[in-house]
Amino acid sequence: MSQRPRSFAPRPEVVTAAANRRRARRESATAWAFLSPSVLIIIGLGVVPIIWSMLLSFKADDLVTPSRWVGLDNYRALVSDPNFHQAVEHTLVYTALYVPLSIVVGLAIALALNRRIRLIGVYRTLMFVPFVISAAAQGVLFSFILDPQFGAANSLLHRLGLPAQGFFGSPHQALYLLVAISLWSGTGFCIVIYLAALQDVPAELVEAARLDGARGPTILRHVTWPAITPVTVFLVLWQLIQSLQVFDLVYVTTKGGPLQSTTVVVYFVWQQAFQAFTAGYGAAAAYVLAAALFVVGGLLHLFQRLRNRAEGATR
Repeated sequence: MSQRPRSFAPRPEVVTAAANRRRARRESATAWAFLSPSVLIIIGLGVVPIIWSMLLSFKADDLVTPSRWVGLDNYRALVSDPNFHQAVEHTLVYTALYVPLSIVVGLAIALALNRRIRLIGVYRTLMFVPFVISAAAQGVLFSFILDPQFGAANSLLHRLGLPAQGFFGSPHQALYLLVAISLWSGTGFCIVIYLAALQDVPAELVEAARLDGARGPTILRHVTWPAITPVTVFLVLWQLIQSLQVFDLVYVTTKGGPLQSTTVVVYFVWQQAFQAFTAGYGAAAAYVLAAALFVVGGLLHLFQRLRNRAEGATR
């Protein structure tokens, strides 16, 4: 008597697992179909230019004739280039003035606006409006106001009986005027961030400090400041990045002058690439700036980690 072959049906859990894998593959394919345009744009406009410019920094390239490999010669030339040293010095002076002043002024105004008074929303909006104005528009506006011959500033000084100033025409004033314009516009960002941070400070801590007899400066030092320190670290990093990369305001107002007194690193890079047509040399200067930004960001990140570790140890 012949026996019929036995059929082995797959177990239900095996069928379920296979169906889940097929569904996961379909969902993954659908997700990549939606993401692929954005990924291609990021790679094309972000990753590829970074790699290309890095390779360019090791070449002698005038953007016209075929380039040739020079290795580290561009970086060696930067070490002995007085114009690059001058640009670095101007960038550091600009950063050393702009970053702490924007933080201090932003915190002071935020503390003043962190209260419930009539029309407080209007005051906060007015403080933030300069931040949304483009640097190019700011440059055009202040170029008219601070024009040494026909500007409104010198006209006002004349009416007050004060001597006229060179403003953007003076090598001793131009860089500091750029800092002042940047403060007028960039402080609004610090104000908004600090306002959000101040409103997150626990009210019970402030009230407890007041019950213990603490006054405004003491509360600010021992209660408010520790609570907003992480926000301050973020703002310092943000403002450092913005100040080290300043370009458009310089381009619109002074073009690096007078007498190269406002030539900063990014403007120096632009000059080398698009005026002197030494693109490889400009790319090398750009990567020196990128390395400086990376170091600054790493130091601030290390500071925040050490601070968090110290706070965790004291608890």
